[in-house]
Amino acid sequence: MSDLFISWSDYHHKIEQLAVKIYQSSWQFNQIVCLARGGLRVGDILSRIYDLPLAVLATSSYNGLGKQERSDLIVSHHLTMTTETLGDRILLVDDLVDSGITLEKTIPWLKAQQEFSITEIRTAVIWYKECSLIKPDYYVDYLPDNPWIHQPFEMYEHITPAELAVKSLARK
Repeated sequence: MSDLFISWSDYHHKIEQLAVKIYQSSWQFNQIVCLARGGLRVGDILSRIYDLPLAVLATSSYNGLGKQERSDLIVSHHLTMTTETLGDRILLVDDLVDSGITLEKTIPWLKAQQEFSITEIRTAVIWYKECSLIKPDYYVDYLPDNPWIHQPFEMYEHITPAELAVKSLARK
């Protein structure tokens, strides 16, 4: 498996590119749901650009060293949001689609929530890997070689608060 290293600048630029692709489609949506953790930053920025409410659905499918070992998908029991109800046209956002299992399971989960009146869900990610079972509606980069993506915030998975304190003192 090859590696793809992404800087903060590249990461933010790709989110902007994603926002433009969605805009150019002329699709009107009224709610953004992001999949945490990877989709949090993407969802937050899109929510700010489109001035729409953001809801968060926590999911997890990686464990082990380097988070490269896949485990069973865990989906939270509740959607976190600050609005009274969820919009009916949902933009479901994540950072990438790898196997596609997360999107494959969360779309029916959202539709099954009887308190919501969802009429349409579309998906948006930065990176779409060829190995995915699902093709997202919107994406920035198609990756036919399925690389492991090293995102700029990954460094925080390998540092402790104590190490940060030492690093902070060294900078003074």
